[in-house]
Amino acid sequence: MNQQYPSQLLEKAVSEFAKLPGIGRKTAMRLVLHLLRQETTAVERFGQAIMTLRREVKYCKVCHNLSDTETCRICSHPGRDASTICVVETVRDVMAVEATQQFRGLYHVLGGVISPMDGIGPSDLQIESLVERVRTGNVKEVILALSSTMEGDTTNFFIFRKLAPLDVKMSVIARGISIGDELQYADEVTLGRSILNRTEFTGTI
Repeated sequence: MNQQYPSQLLEKAVSEFAKLPGIGRKTAMRLVLHLLRQETTAVERFGQAIMTLRREVKYCKVCHNLSDTETCRICSHPGRDASTICVVETVRDVMAVEATQQFRGLYHVLGGVISPMDGIGPSDLQIESLVERVRTGNVKEVILALSSTMEGDTTNFFIFRKLAPLDVKMSVIARGISIGDELQYADEVTLGRSILNRTEFTGTI
């Protein structure tokens, strides 16, 4: 046991918390000590929530967003515009766009962007399922809302080529989002305006 820890149980808990992204050992120690000061029932609820999340959360069979059911609340909502699909990289991007309250269509979560340097190719993303949605559904517009990075632009162009044979309008969000920015870090007003002021995508930026 590391001599700075009075308890092996404490050390083990700190080590597990420190594995979380953005959490160093000092922050992990503060979190663990905080939990130790809480009532046992509160800590049990915390642990149960994590276990239930891991066991029961699903990916929507339509858009690949996180969901409690086979089809997420957005895809199954009768008030959403099923003719418009907003393509994003991650679940966090769905939440960012939803927070703007400027988009009433559906989403498609790719699960990332094409990045050969990171070993991520088109087959690693949910691109074919997007093509199938457009091919078989009544989709009139696909909005490409990917990060304005080289990887995001590469993915935009790849999707454009895949969807080009299909009769669907393709748009990109306006470049109010600075080059190199990720959607999740854009403020709601800027992101909302970028969606409203989207422009037709013709294969070039």
